[in-house]
Amino acid sequence: MAEAARKRRGQPAGDALFDRELDHLPPEARWREWMHRVEATIFAASEPVMRDTLACIVGKGCSIDLLVDDIREELRGRPYDLVAVAGGFRHLTRPAYADAIRSAFGTAGSNGRAVDLTQSDVLVLMCIAYFQPITRAELSAFFGKEVSRDLIGTLRGAKLIASGPRSPTPGAPYTYVTTKAFLLEFGLDTLRDLPDFEALEDAGLLSKEKLLAGDIMPGLSNDEEEHASVATDE
Repeated sequence: MAEAARKRRGQPAGDALFDRELDHLPPEARWREWMHRVEATIFAASEPVMRDTLACIVGKGCSIDLLVDDIREELRGRPYDLVAVAGGFRHLTRPAYADAIRSAFGTAGSNGRAVDLTQSDVLVLMCIAYFQPITRAELSAFFGKEVSRDLIGTLRGAKLIASGPRSPTPGAPYTYVTTKAFLLEFGLDTLRDLPDFEALEDAGLLSKEKLLAGDIMPGLSNDEEEHASVATDE
């Protein structure tokens, strides 16, 4: 009978002593305990904690999003927050304290960049993020110069990009897409959290067609060649 009751509550057989529902508590105390469980679990995790994981430690009808909202409200004024990242939740220090953390440890802590990227790396990475899946040839068309295999290798080595589906273009080259590690690295929940993505897309200022037609930053390679020419003449 006890086993049947556990199944009705959605409680695994191995967790017979763990009370998810907390029916013996009044509603306010029950909600408070669920908040504490969720915050403690996220605090103890080294990676973002998914909703289905959190759902295993609270009542069956409990809203994870409402719990998180209440936790975040209590964290107002604290130097850290609970944020949605890569499809889950994690604690992150607030940007205002990055300098203090950097002074103490030589890094900006959980908000600091774990990967040392050059400006070229970042530009290519952002291009992949906005227009994935995209091939190396398409990236080269955008920048007006060849995007090297070494640069792609750097981003792959950092696990920020991975191979996507093969392109339907001649030769069927591999495309590139961003990864969960990319979302973690830049503190994004989904790709839709990229800065102004929808606004730029809706305004027609950001599109793969314009990128490949050279309508975006058309003078990039010419400017670089001009600067190189000036340097040679000097």
